[in-house]
Amino acid sequence: MAIRLAIDLTMTILMLVAMAYRITGNTIHEVVGIFLFLLFVVHNILNRRWYKAIAKGKYSVRRILSITVNLLFLMSIVTIMISSLPISRDLLPFFSINNEMVWREIHVLTSYWAFILMAVHIGMSWTTIIKAVGRMSGMTQTSRLRTFTLRFIAVMIVVYGVQTSFDREMFYKLTIYNPFGWGAGDSNFRFLIDHLAIMGIYISGTHYVLKFVNQRKKKEKTS
Repeated sequence: MAIRLAIDLTMTILMLVAMAYRITGNTIHEVVGIFLFLLFVVHNILNRRWYKAIAKGKYSVRRILSITVNLLFLMSIVTIMISSLPISRDLLPFFSINNEMVWREIHVLTSYWAFILMAVHIGMSWTTIIKAVGRMSGMTQTSRLRTFTLRFIAVMIVVYGVQTSFDREMFYKLTIYNPFGWGAGDSNFRFLIDHLAIMGIYISGTHYVLKFVNQRKKKEKTS
């Protein structure tokens, strides 16, 4: 579990670094992309049992959502890597083609969707992540104060994330080409905070929606 958490955290960080193309420049962007893809392969190897179990068991709403999100995330990462080959300028220049704009549009647009899908994917596993972190840190007992504090922080992140989603026009970046959404007067720190907050929307939203669904199921069973 510790290895999986470390890989997932590294992938999240690398995804944010890859999104910050204007900060890193092209060479670092391509290097980060390769490392991100390799970690994604390792991540899937470690979770290979999940693929074997897709056709087994019952299909609840949660399981259908999980399969859909995970497969879409897989497809988006594969699309990002395939579309990166024709537009590579430093590491794989021998794949480059003359008309690269279409591939660049596909690459950037799919990157935004992968960013959102990654956040949803994390949100679906948030309970498992929190429990694992709690066991490793020794905080296994529940605390009302800690729970309230974490929920308050989550609300603040979501509120800021919604605002910055409008400021950065995330809807348009998910539907039309935009070169990694770098705004005028943007700073490195703001870029990081804004995109972490946007991730927070989908992580928190997914986590609490699934929590609500589970609670409804428990009530239905007991009634």
